[in-house]
Amino acid sequence: VVQLSLAPEEQVSVATVTVGLSTVLTCAIRGDLRPPIVWRRNGLALNFLDLEDINDFGEDDSLYITKVTTIHMGNYTCHASGHKQLFQTHVLQVNALWAESQCGTTGPRQVKTSSHQHELSPTVPPVIRVYPETQAQEPGVAASLRCHAEGIPMPRITWLKNGMDVSTQMSKQLSLLANGTELHIGSVRYEDTGAYTCIAKNEVGVDEDISSLFIEDSARKTLANILWREEGLSVGNMFYVFSDDGIIILHPVDCEIQRHLKPTEKIFMSYEEICPPKDGDASQPCQWASAVNVRHRYIYVAQPTMSRVLVVDVQAQKVLQSIGVDPLPAKLSYDKSHDQVWVLSWGNVHKSQPSLQVITEASTGQGQRLIRTPFAGVDDFFIPPTNLIINHIRFGFIFNKSDPAIHKVDLETLMPLKTIKLQSHGCLPQAMAHTHLGGYFFVQCRQDSSSEVPPQLLIDSVTDAVVGPNGQVTGTPHTSPDGRFVVSAAPGSPQLHVQEISLRGEIQTLYDLKVSTGISDVAFQRSFTQGDQYHVYATLETEPDLLFLELSTGKTGVLKGLKEPAPTGPARAWAGPRRIVRDSGLFGQYLLTPARESLFLINGRQNALRCEVAGVKGGTTVVWVGEV
Repeated sequence: VVQLSLAPEEQVSVATVTVGLSTVLTCAIRGDLRPPIVWRRNGLALNFLDLEDINDFGEDDSLYITKVTTIHMGNYTCHASGHKQLFQTHVLQVNALWAESQCGTTGPRQVKTSSHQHELSPTVPPVIRVYPETQAQEPGVAASLRCHAEGIPMPRITWLKNGMDVSTQMSKQLSLLANGTELHIGSVRYEDTGAYTCIAKNEVGVDEDISSLFIEDSARKTLANILWREEGLSVGNMFYVFSDDGIIILHPVDCEIQRHLKPTEKIFMSYEEICPPKDGDASQPCQWASAVNVRHRYIYVAQPTMSRVLVVDVQAQKVLQSIGVDPLPAKLSYDKSHDQVWVLSWGNVHKSQPSLQVITEASTGQGQRLIRTPFAGVDDFFIPPTNLIINHIRFGFIFNKSDPAIHKVDLETLMPLKTIKLQSHGCLPQAMAHTHLGGYFFVQCRQDSSSEVPPQLLIDSVTDAVVGPNGQVTGTPHTSPDGRFVVSAAPGSPQLHVQEISLRGEIQTLYDLKVSTGISDVAFQRSFTQGDQYHVYATLETEPDLLFLELSTGKTGVLKGLKEPAPTGPARAWAGPRRIVRDSGLFGQYLLTPARESLFLINGRQNALRCEVAGVKGGTTVVWVGEV
């Protein structure tokens, strides 16, 4: 008879580990002739043969996790095979930075078993960004300094001016907005010049950064003034719009076209035209597909009918070079972690000869290599985005239209790692999204013409196990930049689903909205009144209006006065959503959506239409470039 035991004080253990380090979870169940130990994560069995960063080793069947990230947060339970009634739970918490333990120890701390043990939350020290890093203003104008912080729990923000707390200086002239994330000066004076330090602090850490403000007459050009006015604003903070008539560089503050690169303009390194006439017909419009921003230095944009990718130099505002790729490049994606651009080409308009190539060393602008991957029959792919907390991505995912599976790929070696089978759920993957909170993938399943729209599937990104359907949620999933909200919608569906992921990785549906027509595209906009909230702007599939949604409350509004989008047809077979909407980055307040022959700019701070820029046809490929 097998006799097993577990001390009461060992039933629940909390381990706090720093991102990038390794950790060992040891099962404390003891006994003679103890059967092999079985490990589960959040209730899902761990298959060690399929995992790249989790292993069991040694005679005691301990669990070894390498390169810990916030996706590993969760409950890890162990029990002896055949004896599920006796189990131990390790609650794994993750720190994004080094932080001293309050107990003075780096090992796991023991806690007593409690009915509230599931309320233990992960902790991540703050990570912040300020905007702008430097600015120069003239006396009498308004100035804002902004600070964005992420961490678990949500950090508290304070500001110092030249080392002194500004909270004691609040007035009509100086105010803190959006939970302290914005420091606003109504009318700047010379004495406002200084170094403003944003400090974000929570229970497990602190981070800080400086935003410098210089107040000077326009006649007095100092180095800071020159850097801000001539090197910063002149080439950064722009929308690049790829239109029928070349490349439009648009300044959203002034609603002005700052530069127009005509189709006949030459590529710097080859002296070819940007959009050469086809069969001698100079009236043929430029044909663009996907475009990506590479570290605010370059834009890579696909020209499907030319079977090439153009590289635009943001600093020079010129097309630097062209890179020949396989026929009909339709989708680009930038893997920031490995500085490479993925290129999906269809081969032909029937998508019968697709290929996946990778352009390496993308941020160098020249001297790149083009690598052909070994994957055949690729219909689409997904590379999870980075954020302030998760700044390195190891894996990408590809799928085929006729294959009910997702294929996991090592982004560094470009080699296949494993196949996540979805056949038992009858799911042909169409799109994916990811949140680091709880480590979930949301998978949209393709609709069979003869059946109802299938619900999304949830996949645990640590175990690569299919958790099951995401309730009754359907449509394309979109996650907010902080990973807290998931908005799902589709062009053919009158439903818009909003879910929130708690700090413990629990998914809950906030609400479902009825929309009169399907959703074409969505963009997230940080709230200007609440520092930790996001809003959504969504284009409608068949109407020119723009839908506004306050995620935390469900409050909605409609912006009217926009015009019909460009028509769809064979010439735009490789285009994305029928009506795109693009935001202007982490600190931006402007959004852009194109119409048939113009561009509409929206002021997200005022939730109002900013202006219409007329005379721009077919501007359906848009990239935002921030500070250079």
